[in-house]
Amino acid sequence: MKTYIYNRRYLKLLATIALVVSVTSCSFDEQVDPNRASLEGVLTNASINQLNNLVVGVEATMRNGLGIQTTGSGTMARELYLFDADPRNTADLLGANGGNLDNNSFYSTAPWAGRYRAIKNANTLLEALANTSAITDAQRAGYSGFAKTIMAHELIDVLKSYNRARIDVVDPANLGPILDFDAALDAVIALLNDGLTDLNAAGSEFAFELGGFAGFDTPSTFAEFNRAILATAYVYNGDGSSALSALNASFLDLNGDLTVGPKHVFSLGAGDTTNDLFKITDNNGDQIIVHDSWMADAEAGDTRVTSKTSVRSNPTSQDGLNGTNQTALYASNVSPIDIIRNEELILLYAEANIGTNNTEAVNAINIVRNTASLPNWSGDSNDDNAVTMELLNQRRYSLWCENHRMFDLRRYGLSNTLPIDRAGDQVFNVLPTPLTENEN
Repeated sequence: MKTYIYNRRYLKLLATIALVVSVTSCSFDEQVDPNRASLEGVLTNASINQLNNLVVGVEATMRNGLGIQTTGSGTMARELYLFDADPRNTADLLGANGGNLDNNSFYSTAPWAGRYRAIKNANTLLEALANTSAITDAQRAGYSGFAKTIMAHELIDVLKSYNRARIDVVDPANLGPILDFDAALDAVIALLNDGLTDLNAAGSEFAFELGGFAGFDTPSTFAEFNRAILATAYVYNGDGSSALSALNASFLDLNGDLTVGPKHVFSLGAGDTTNDLFKITDNNGDQIIVHDSWMADAEAGDTRVTSKTSVRSNPTSQDGLNGTNQTALYASNVSPIDIIRNEELILLYAEANIGTNNTEAVNAINIVRNTASLPNWSGDSNDDNAVTMELLNQRRYSLWCENHRMFDLRRYGLSNTLPIDRAGDQVFNVLPTPLTENEN
């Protein structure tokens, strides 16, 4: 679907309902605009047009805080620096002078708020579905399968950054508890399976359009996306067998294009947003700088180094940090950002096979290596640890600046292997839950 259509529908959503979500918390304040349709109007016998606008709202809010979440985790994982006017990006996130992370700062509140805003909009869609007679049962199942899958995706991102998540946020006045990682991930898996049940009952077509989901915009193809997210959850849960089953039903293609997959889309249209991970080449005031260790540790000839980054015309520095290379991931400020792509699925497939079929794991790793112009891995395929370390190395270079490295190091207990950039710096591998959550 073309970007201008996505933007027009997003603007229509904003003009149809007044749904205000707290910026930093799961508490939501109701505001009714007398000049526009109220939220109550949407929740009572909503039309297909109103439901479709809610779908657009879910997609649009999936992008909220994405740049901050990515650069924050990337900085903590020593894969990049964000050089800009805010000193917290080069101080707090690196634990400068023995300091700690702030649970009421933009880097800890924006990712949480962004993910839960999308979840809130998805819950609103589910509530509207339960109270309308304007759609068929198959159409209702399609909307529901979409909403549950997106909610699960967003919750996984919460877990990656915070190591815990609040699952039950349906009633803003009676929020459920914040669960630890394992319990929350179990709930995510159940949500994805519920979503698949709905998608299987949704017929051959959705009643709505999707932006950025070309090739995944029917119930059956969106179900492949659902299974890809489920495979991710199972890998994170340490269940390789279940992950392989999910991957078998996903869009994994060991012989296919590594770039295939749904994406976040952006535009310059009024009311829409742009890709804030795009940075102007050689800009001094706002730049994502590649961590020196990422450059130094790369294998000779790895084309990901030259395709994802570029050498600055002049090296830059800020707060005692230095860098020669900058991001080149995105060609413009309207370039799409991958939600999940075949390359990541191949790496998940490799990880799920380690320990039971290392030969297959190494074969998958070599697909990614060869695509990056590297020869087959020459390590000992009988050594589970060696294969795992090679898998993590390929994830490091294939998924650079995509909000993976911090979590990968944390789940494998390897955060202590990160370099210290300046005397007095510290390594953090999880964001603090925002102050406004008022945990019990």
